[in-house]
Amino acid sequence: MVVSLERDLHVGAAAAELRQVLQGIGPLSCPLHYNFHLHTRCSDGQMDPLDLAEQARQQGLKGLAITDHHTLKGYEEARSYLDQPGDPILWSGIEITTELLGCEVHILGYGFNPTDSTLDPFTQGERIPELSAGKAIQAIQAAGGLAVLAHPFRYPVPAEEVVPAAAELGVDGLEVYYAYKNPAVWAPSPEVTDLAELMAASYGLLKTCGTDSHGLSILRRI
Repeated sequence: MVVSLERDLHVGAAAAELRQVLQGIGPLSCPLHYNFHLHTRCSDGQMDPLDLAEQARQQGLKGLAITDHHTLKGYEEARSYLDQPGDPILWSGIEITTELLGCEVHILGYGFNPTDSTLDPFTQGERIPELSAGKAIQAIQAAGGLAVLAHPFRYPVPAEEVVPAAAELGVDGLEVYYAYKNPAVWAPSPEVTDLAELMAASYGLLKTCGTDSHGLSILRRI
């Protein structure tokens, strides 16, 4: 009982710390201070988790999350590496493929208890067919984490419809700062960032940022 309580308090503290960080995220936060969207070879990325962790250390990041698709293996490998004083904070992370408004939508999870069995169905390396966004959001939150709608302007359904639908399901945040055209020097896409900021504010959502890296550098997508 005591061990369980201590674990729950630790997980709650991690999510609370992350929430506080996200309240200060802005257009210049990524990629040199924080990066909340990174992939490794454990899903569809090219980086070894330890190489990713070392890049984060060398870049002087304050914090990051590895968000491999439907697996925690990359996070688990990197977690044991980033254990030195002054290392970036590594929050638990995952990206889950779901359905919302009849189209594929990705839900990012952060700061959850990685050993919580609630998430077991979503961490087996494969997407769950016809999984609703609501179920993924509920599972992440039940494990003590925060659920975020990824890259809202990449879906067939307009962001103006997807965001309020996700907000109605109880999503915690929105990936506001995202480089949709994959520029050589990462920067949030100016044509949509203002609207994303406005929607986050309108629905009371936390703002996140990330490079969504799938290549060999954490500083850009490919």
